[in-house]
Amino acid sequence: MPNAYISGTGFFVPPNVVSNDQLINDFNIDTTNEWIVQRTGIEERRFVDNGVGPSDLAVCAAEQAIANAGISKHDIGMIVFATLSPEHSFPGSGVHLQRKLGLCDGADATFVPALDVRNQCSGFLYGLATASSMVQSGNVKHVLLVGAEVHSHALDLSTRGRTVATLFGDGAGAVVVSATDEDRGVRGWWLGADGRHADVLTQKIWDTRQKPFIPLDEQGVGQVHPEMMFAQMDGKLVFRNAVERMIGALFTAYSKKGLTHEQIDLFFFHQANLRINQYVADQLKIPHDKLVSNIQRYGNTTAATIPILLAEAVESGRLKKGMKIAMVAFGAGFTWGSAVVDW
Repeated sequence: MPNAYISGTGFFVPPNVVSNDQLINDFNIDTTNEWIVQRTGIEERRFVDNGVGPSDLAVCAAEQAIANAGISKHDIGMIVFATLSPEHSFPGSGVHLQRKLGLCDGADATFVPALDVRNQCSGFLYGLATASSMVQSGNVKHVLLVGAEVHSHALDLSTRGRTVATLFGDGAGAVVVSATDEDRGVRGWWLGADGRHADVLTQKIWDTRQKPFIPLDEQGVGQVHPEMMFAQMDGKLVFRNAVERMIGALFTAYSKKGLTHEQIDLFFFHQANLRINQYVADQLKIPHDKLVSNIQRYGNTTAATIPILLAEAVESGRLKKGMKIAMVAFGAGFTWGSAVVDW
């Protein structure tokens, strides 16, 4: 059975930088830069232009990852696309990315399978589990795994929505998961979920239990109330569960692989809240210089946070071949996961 390793990384964030002060001045949100930084660590984020979707961001990240893997886009045997903000209810963003990469064009069109993963902030780790398993099965040699999000078009950018709106940004990260006979790669992944808290962090948008699933006015035009249209969150409960589940996921990884945090060179925590990550690190006595962070610049890009972190760490030279890394994430659902990789 081949090993599955990350052969290439890439990322893309839109050029439009939105600082905390811009949220206050441009969107009239009643908050302060100090309040946001103190509670989340976020100083700025990126917003896309009108008409840009997650698969558009994913193209740039995917092309970079494919080039860095040293392969052709037609070598890709499968696409796994993690997102909570697809272009449409259906189809998924994976087929949009396939088309935009040109995999359906010309005599050498490949028509590779495209799978969407809807596990929110844990989406990349659920996708990594899927991609590495596909590669280890021997059926696929190279899997393109992408996390991409466009949050800005679905945020309540007002004082009413400030608790959530200040947290999120747009961006995409990608990796190529490839087969190798070398003694390296994904050493294990561990996933979990607790559906008892499915309504604690949610963006309902519509309710297919109801007929019609979006209420209609007298002219037959859909009317969506703010509490359905925008994300809702019980922040204190999310914080407590995030800490508990992230610590538990890391302990599971340690136990399964016989590791301690001293043996991990770098930690890649999902970038939801810098204070959560620092608290988890302190509880586990992980030195902060082993944490890779960029939430200060990008905010929470959900499924894209970890692959963006990986790509930036490779690009800067901080992440090198031979290092042992740990990844961990927690998100809506609640869902969570961890992974250990020998880079």
